[in-house]
Amino acid sequence: MVHGVERQKLVVGNWKMNGTRESVLKLLYSLQAGISTVPRTIQVVVLPSFVYLEETERRLKSTSIAWGAQNVHAADSGAFTGEVSAPMLRAFGCTYVLVGHSERRRYNQGSGEGIAEKFQAAIRAELRPILCVGETCEERQAGETLPIIYKQLDEVLGKVGIASFEKAVIAYEPVWAIGTGLAAAPQPVGAVITAIRDFLSKKDKTIAEKVGLLYGGSITRHEASELFKLPQVDGGLVGGASLNAAEFLDIARSF
Repeated sequence: MVHGVERQKLVVGNWKMNGTRESVLKLLYSLQAGISTVPRTIQVVVLPSFVYLEETERRLKSTSIAWGAQNVHAADSGAFTGEVSAPMLRAFGCTYVLVGHSERRRYNQGSGEGIAEKFQAAIRAELRPILCVGETCEERQAGETLPIIYKQLDEVLGKVGIASFEKAVIAYEPVWAIGTGLAAAPQPVGAVITAIRDFLSKKDKTIAEKVGLLYGGSITRHEASELFKLPQVDGGLVGGASLNAAEFLDIARSF
C-alpha cells in the first residue's frame, strides 16, 4: 500500500512457449490442488499458450486463479492469419493479456505504435493489459533505464491516454535479467518502480495510484521473498519458475 491506496497483489505466471498437453494438464491439476494455500488477498494469474486456453478455462474456472494470454492482435477480426483477437480471448474466460513483452518486441518486430494498438484492443474488450517495459543491458550501462521506460510508456499514453491505465498493470522487466538467471537488486528495482509511478502521477495522480506495478525478471523463490518486501512492488511477472506449481505457489505465498 502506497499513499493510502491499497492495490491488488498480483503474481502472474508467463508459461511462454512451453509445455506439452500432458505437462500442462499436470500443472493445472497441481495449481488447482494447491491454490487454497495462497491467501485470497493475492491474485494468482497464469498465461498459457493459446492452444491450452480451453483446458485452462475448464480446470481453473472453479478456482480463484485467473488466466489470460501472452499476446493479442490489435484488430477484433479480419484477414490476419495466425493471430488471435481480444474478443476471442474473452470468449475463453481470459481477464489478462501481456502487451509489449520484451521477447515480442525483439523477435516479432513489436513497434511502439503496434504495442499501443494492442493495449487499446485489450481495454476495448475489457481485458486487463499487463504492459511490459524495461531496458537492455546496453541501455542500462549507458544510464538510459528511465528514459527508455518513459519512452515506452509515452508510446502507449499518446495513443490511449492516461484514463485507459485505470485498470492496467505495468511490469518492469529489465531485459538483461530475463532468461539469463541474473536478478536485479531490490533497491534499484524499487527505485525504478517508484519512478514509473511518479511519471504516471504527472498525468493523473489518482489513476497512477491505482496501477499495479510488478517486477518481472527471472523471479525465483529466493528473489520473491526479498522483492515482495518492497512497498513499491505490487507483485511479480514470473517466467520459468511458473512452470513448477510448487515453486510458483511458494512465490505467491511470499507476500
